[in-house]
Amino acid sequence: MIAERITVENSKAHLQLIPALGGGIARLDVRHPAGEWLPVFRPWNGRMEDGPFELGCNVLVPFSNRISRGGFEHDGAFHPIPANLVGEPFPIHGDGFQRRWRLLARSGETVELECDGEIGPFRYLARQVFTLGPEKLEIKLTVQNMSGQPLPFGIGFHPWFPRNAGTRLQFHAAEIWLEDRDHLPIGCRNVGEVPDWNFGDGRALPEQWINNAFGGWAGEAVILQGEGAVSVRISASDNLAYAVLYSPSAKADFFCFEPVSHPVDAHNLVGRPGLMILEDGQELTGSMTVEWEQ
Repeated sequence: MIAERITVENSKAHLQLIPALGGGIARLDVRHPAGEWLPVFRPWNGRMEDGPFELGCNVLVPFSNRISRGGFEHDGAFHPIPANLVGEPFPIHGDGFQRRWRLLARSGETVELECDGEIGPFRYLARQVFTLGPEKLEIKLTVQNMSGQPLPFGIGFHPWFPRNAGTRLQFHAAEIWLEDRDHLPIGCRNVGEVPDWNFGDGRALPEQWINNAFGGWAGEAVILQGEGAVSVRISASDNLAYAVLYSPSAKADFFCFEPVSHPVDAHNLVGRPGLMILEDGQELTGSMTVEWEQ
C-alpha cells in the first residue's frame, strides 16, 4: 500500500505527515550547516503494515497511556473501553493514533488535519495544526467532546527520538510515578529520592528499562545528541504538566519523551490528576514545540 504523504518544507527543515497513520509524523529532518539532512525524530521505516508506532511522532487523544480495569467510573456509571492494541490487555493512548485523518487546510508552512474518533464512551472531533519554521516545529492539538455527555478527556504527544551513545536528557520535574509489571502506577516519589532518574542537571539515559511518568514537569526539556542526530529543545503548553519517559534499554536506537496532560491510568486515580471534564461540545487544546540547534 502506498501511503498519502503531506510534505511541508523550507530551506532548513523538511516535514512529512502520514494522514492514514493517525496523522503522524513520518520524518522531520533539518539541514546541517555542512549541507546534509539530519533527523530530529526517528525516521519512519516506510512500511504501512508495521503500524503507527514506527513513525517519528504520534498524537494521543482522547487520553494518554493505559486505563486499567477496562474502563472507568464517571457520574455513577462504569464506562468500558476495549483494548485497542494486540498484546496490550488495557486500552492505551486513545485511538487518534489509529485513525485516518483528513486534510482540512493548508497554507504556506502550516497544515491542519482533523479526524472523527470513537473509543469506549468517547466520541470526539480532533484537529492538529502543524507549523514548520526554519528552526522549530509547532504542533497544536484540539479535541472537542461530541459524546453527548460530560467525560474526562486527556491529550498528549508521543515523539520518538534517536538514541545514540552521546544522547543526554535534561528536564526538571517534581515527582516520578513508579510502575508495576502491568505498567500501571503503584505510587509516586519525589525525584530527589530516585537520583538515577533525576534529570534536573542533565544526564545520559538509563541503560535499563524506564517507562515512567514525571509529574510537576516544568514544561521544557533539552535533548543533546551525539553524531548523526539533532539536539533539540522541547516545550509544551501549561496543561501538559506531565512527561512520560520511555526507553527499553541502552541497546535501543530510540527513546520517547512524551508531553501529556495526565499520568498513567489517571481515570482510575484519586482526583483524576490532569484530566479535564469536558461538557458536550467543549474543547481541550494543548501544544508542543520542538526547536533545534543548527
